Amino acid sequence: CKERNQPTPSESLKGNTPRPEWTAPADYDYTSSITAVIKVDLSSQFTEATDFAIDTKDLIAAFCGNECLGVAEQKEGLFYLYICAPKQSAEEAPMIRFRYYSGLYSNIFVAKDAFAYKNDAILGTPEPLLPQWEIDKQQ
Repeated sequence: CKERNQPTPSESLKGNTPRPEWTAPADYDYTSSITAVIKVDLSSQFTEATDFAIDTKDLIAAFCGNECLGVAEQKEGLFYLYICAPKQSAEEAPMIRFRYYSGLYSNIFVAKDAFAYKNDAILGTPEPLLPQWEIDKQQ
């Protein structure tokens, strides 16, 4: 028996967030390039999600706290991301976290795991990265 006014599974992913205007900083001293195939598989965590539901409006961005350090649009289902680090990051090794905007669901998801920034690092392999996502409650 299902209670009334309880959201259906498809409503839990669906948001009303417009496509964000994430931009990377113009002033930085250090860069780190990330060559990665990022597979967005929301269906592994949300039963109502469609696997490989890539939309032309999708974005992935790298953040240190609330500061955007790089943005990538999807190209044929893949995201190629270049990260710009803030000046102080050379010694502090900030934690970087991915955020994913789904055009299909009009919602922002944040990766559960973060990685430490390392100057001139190249991350990723031909095997796809499979970040675990959760709905971003701070949007």
